[in-house]
Amino acid sequence: MSHIPSTAVSAAAALVLSLGGASAAFAAEPSPNQSAAAAQLCTDLNKLRSDTTALFGLDPASATKDQVKDAYDDVRDGWDNVSDSTAAWNAAQKDAVKSAADELKKTWEDLPDDATGADAATKLKPHAQMLDTAVKSARTGLQCPG
Repeated sequence: MSHIPSTAVSAAAALVLSLGGASAAFAAEPSPNQSAAAAQLCTDLNKLRSDTTALFGLDPASATKDQVKDAYDDVRDGWDNVSDSTAAWNAAQKDAVKSAADELKKTWEDLPDDATGADAATKLKPHAQMLDTAVKSARTGLQCPG
């Protein structure tokens, strides 16, 4: 896009850089896939906790080996579910960031050569906001410092 006036490039860059402070006012909902994956992870963690409590709650004086094996199997299966859910949740976060970044890039590339800074900023703003929200959600999920 070498024909876009430098003011359009400057305006778009300033817009993207300034969105950090404005993003809270325009925050979008997390993607449905990310929400579903996070909900599944929470469900699986709750089940794992319940199964673990049942295992350590067995009375050694009266528990049969079959009871202990069944309780252990529940914990092992629960961990497998948590592991799978974590991968799906992380993939959903990655997909949300990638999708938002791809949309921003596509919008930039689709700008006409004679676009003004105002046109560029107006078209890029919602996509930059979606990317900011996706990144913020991923950072929160990963508990990134700062």
